[in-house]
Amino acid sequence: MVINYNKLMEDKIAALDGKKTLLLHCCCAPCSSACLERLKDNFKITALFYNPNIESGEYGRRKEELIKFINATGAAEIMDCDYCAEEFFEAVKGLENCREGGERCFKCFELRLKKTAALATAGGFDFFSTTLTLSPLKNAQKINEIGQKLGGEKWLPCDFKKKNGYLRSIELSHEYGLYRQDYCGCVFSKRERERLEKNGGV
Repeated sequence: MVINYNKLMEDKIAALDGKKTLLLHCCCAPCSSACLERLKDNFKITALFYNPNIESGEYGRRKEELIKFINATGAAEIMDCDYCAEEFFEAVKGLENCREGGERCFKCFELRLKKTAALATAGGFDFFSTTLTLSPLKNAQKINEIGQKLGGEKWLPCDFKKKNGYLRSIELSHEYGLYRQDYCGCVFSKRERERLEKNGGV
């Protein structure tokens, strides 16, 4: 059964009684831009940058770009987490050679959403969600299944790529001069990108 998670989000927003608090896990500035633009009128948003999957050389740049966008727009407050790559490597142990978009990625989604859910509960947020579903390369159904399992009614379902969300993120990236990365951020994704480049995309 195909579930329209964008429609579920719209229905949930339509039923809100006033502006609610939302802890939004943000993977990077480009993806976050279109999501924050869409959500800011209905939620008081705190953008959470928790991404231990991102390799150390890339991590700081992505965080700085997100802070730059938020400072420029005032769309959210920001919550940062200490960087601990070991959390990611422990979560995906044994799955290092899985294909991109497979089980290793699902474990990575779960790691980040589990932290977001815990912080949302501890902080008394009404809802939590993630910008991960904006990417056409990410499995929105799996992300929503994980979020629902972890958060129940506190989870805000989403599929931000709908309604030209990804296209809007490109437009906003150009408007604000945001760095747009060409891989997910982890060492395994970088290795796969380099392999494809070396083999002409095969």
